[in-house]
Amino acid sequence: MPQPIDITLAAHRLTRRYGTGLAVAELDLELKRGEVLGLLGPNGAGKSTTMQMLTGNLAPSSGSIAVCGIDLLEQPKRAKARIGYLPETPPLYRELNVDEFLAFCARLHRIPRTALAQAVQQAKARCGLADMGRRLIAHLSKGYQQRVGIAQAILHQPDVVILDEPTVGLDPNQIRDIRALIRELSANHSVILSTHILPEVEAVCDRVHIMHHGRIVFSDSIEGLRRSQQTEILLLGFARPPTLESFIAMTGASAAQRRDNGLFQVPCAPDSALAQTITQAAARNDWGLTQMTPEHTSLEDVFAALTRTEQNTEAAA
Repeated sequence: MPQPIDITLAAHRLTRRYGTGLAVAELDLELKRGEVLGLLGPNGAGKSTTMQMLTGNLAPSSGSIAVCGIDLLEQPKRAKARIGYLPETPPLYRELNVDEFLAFCARLHRIPRTALAQAVQQAKARCGLADMGRRLIAHLSKGYQQRVGIAQAILHQPDVVILDEPTVGLDPNQIRDIRALIRELSANHSVILSTHILPEVEAVCDRVHIMHHGRIVFSDSIEGLRRSQQTEILLLGFARPPTLESFIAMTGASAAQRRDNGLFQVPCAPDSALAQTITQAAARNDWGLTQMTPEHTSLEDVFAALTRTEQNTEAAA
């Protein structure tokens, strides 16, 4: 069935087995035109296997993939023409200069000879390589080599650009540049970004899928991901602090802990009346409340909770 025009990539029940092992299990995925989708997960979660199947470089054991409504398994050439791909290790010929390599890639993409030079110049300009055409790829920094890898992925103006760990091994300035480039790409392409770097997801993605053991365990917007963990932490300071046992007895905060710096740490749901209870107990018992600071759950906390919960569930099965 043809996909709606705003859906550039759709996978349904995508599965990949290696012998008796299950690398990816019945994965469903949709990519909308103009958005950046983060595929997040720990090492071994199945992200790279998923990327390889979505780009037609690895056949799924079962399931379907459609690129702009074109079935990737039934019409691979037509579907792949709509995809640009940067694998984790960029497929670069280090002995060529940038212009030579991109011209070679343009021919592989069957860009007409009359349009080849313009396609190369446009890709270089978009990737910050305008002055690098005659530089040998072997002599470029890793950050610029990543730019060349992205340039080859967008030469043919694909609808979908798939980037597998594009900032691994880069320094902070290079990472910032590549992230800015990814955001710029979303103006004209749909982008899937595979990563296990949490700040990267927050910096560039519109939506996120979290994978664990080959399955998607969470799918939502970035804000939805943050909201998935409703508990926040109250950090409490007292001029005359009670013992932890007395604090728990007086407030009912059974999960309270005391940190090394003397502050009390209390998990608290946003709609809970616990903060008011603590304030009243502090006044009643003359603890001298000096600090009550909410500490919101970080993306790292959410990620750890989702993957750890899923792992524990499977272990108990």
